Amino acid sequence: MTDAATPFVRCENISRVFEKKLDFAGKMARSLGSNVREERVQAVDSVNLRIMPGEVVSLVGESGCGKSTLGRMICGILAQSEGKIFYKGKDVATMSVAEKLDYAINVQMIFQDPFASLNPRKRVRKIIGEAPLFHGLTTASELDEYLDGVMNQCGLDPSYKNRYPHQFSGGQRQRIGIARAMAVQPECLVCDESVAALDVSIQAQILNLFMELRENLNLTCLFISHDLGVVEHISDRIAVMYLGRIVESAPVDDLFDAPFHPYTQALLNEVPRLDKRGVDFSPLVGEIPSPLDPPTGCHFHPRCAHAMEICKQEVPQRREVAPGRWACCHLNG
Repeated sequence: MTDAATPFVRCENISRVFEKKLDFAGKMARSLGSNVREERVQAVDSVNLRIMPGEVVSLVGESGCGKSTLGRMICGILAQSEGKIFYKGKDVATMSVAEKLDYAINVQMIFQDPFASLNPRKRVRKIIGEAPLFHGLTTASELDEYLDGVMNQCGLDPSYKNRYPHQFSGGQRQRIGIARAMAVQPECLVCDESVAALDVSIQAQILNLFMELRENLNLTCLFISHDLGVVEHISDRIAVMYLGRIVESAPVDDLFDAPFHPYTQALLNEVPRLDKRGVDFSPLVGEIPSPLDPPTGCHFHPRCAHAMEICKQEVPQRREVAPGRWACCHLNG
């Protein structure tokens, strides 16, 4: 068990860079005077994030800002280029094989596309039951009973375990993905846009399932979404991400009541609310810049109504703007 004061997962200045080297044709073209160059994308840029035991932290931001990449690094699917990830106070990079196995089992990811993440050639019993059988959580003779319990827990009819993924609806397929993650009895779920591909009514069902599992099993969750309206009622804390950087982090009520960073303010202005009836919504101006050629200084300054000269030149540092609230903005200088 983790001490209540020790973060379940802590990211310390982690970054991820994707590089595409020039092939032979590209090198020849460059030698002949072409301006082709190697492509380098800073998908995640010096992120600090803490998730406490039993806490639901939501990571929000526009598509392409690096949310999924950060989630995959926390799960161990991708390696970070720089920085450290700590699991229950221990540096993952220096853990023993047994400790890394414990980390891999206890931090499970639920993917965005409920069909693409399931092997179409495997029956549900194999999809859900393969991992717990391999890790010794059940035996072959007790597998059916174990699967029945996991499927019931996730709102699936156990009699469907011999079916293939294509025989289920989108909502049922997402429940299969959740059951696959829950089958190894994890302590933490990383949910990568897990309801984005579903109808609104089905989204509500899946969100309710997440909250039931969290309450019954005291799960720790990182919920990745581009929609602040979706995460408002399930989160303890929200981290807002823009072009690879976390620009603000705050308890959910504080963030919705008084957003600090101009980007957070713009995102919240676009969330439809009953108390804003009759208000004209002004969409966020411009598109998120290309990560191949990000702006200097504060990445948000080309779209920010409060941009100053310093915003174009210097990267704003992370500062505590109120107890438990952090932001990266020169307005807090």
